[in-house]
Amino acid sequence: MSRSLLLPLLLALCSTMALASCGTGEADPTVGSKVAEIQRRDTLLVGTTGDYRPLSFREPDGTYWGFGIEVASEIARSLGVEVAFVPTSWPTLSADVQAQPQTFDLAIGGITITPARLQTMLMSEGYLANGKTILCRSAEAARYRSLADIDKPEVRVMVNPGGLNEKFANDSLRHATVLVHPRNEEIPTLVAEGQADVMITEITEAPYYVANDARLAAPLLDKPFTHGEIGVLMRQGQADLLQVVNTVLRRMKSDGTLRRLHERYGLVYAY
Repeated sequence: MSRSLLLPLLLALCSTMALASCGTGEADPTVGSKVAEIQRRDTLLVGTTGDYRPLSFREPDGTYWGFGIEVASEIARSLGVEVAFVPTSWPTLSADVQAQPQTFDLAIGGITITPARLQTMLMSEGYLANGKTILCRSAEAARYRSLADIDKPEVRVMVNPGGLNEKFANDSLRHATVLVHPRNEEIPTLVAEGQADVMITEITEAPYYVANDARLAAPLLDKPFTHGEIGVLMRQGQADLLQVVNTVLRRMKSDGTLRRLHERYGLVYAY
């Protein structure tokens, strides 16, 4: 979408927000400010962890690929600007989103919409179904049929630090041995090699590793421990950018783009 095509969207947004402020007799001075800043810069800065196949992955040469990367690129196209990816991490994600001065405009990847995040930040509508599940070795798939089967002292459960996987393990596992490994993308291989027994992961991530490593299985893929959605995260005070992002996501759902991305990356389409 060119900038000229984006103008009606922004005019409609400004009109809506102006009407919302009529009760106070004041117009919102921030209307349109973030989008205008991005367009002046001619680049959408996107924070992403780059460690979450197939949603966001950074290759050794610095290039990014994945489902979320394509969604970010679509948002940038709708704004008529280029896209640039900025590294972040799960432990620092919230702080990076809210940093002053800003290091990026929004964050994307495997970011689950949660009440805690919504208390201090903005999140888009969901664009990908999500839920906690496990990876384990194929030879031991029959061993794990429930959370109780995992929560045993002899089971070594590995998670990445700082995100919802670690939180889920700490909240839900009282007896298993929880191991924290700093690089999320390395954990499936460590499980396959026997350095851990189970990885806590998501239904968005597990199918990729099962399809690409015959040593791995996801026996509880159709019975996730939690249910949620993944969305785009950004700091408060960016209502105009949030509106643009939600408009792009709705268009991608209605015109089939989102479904085609789900199929390309082997993900469950829930819209």
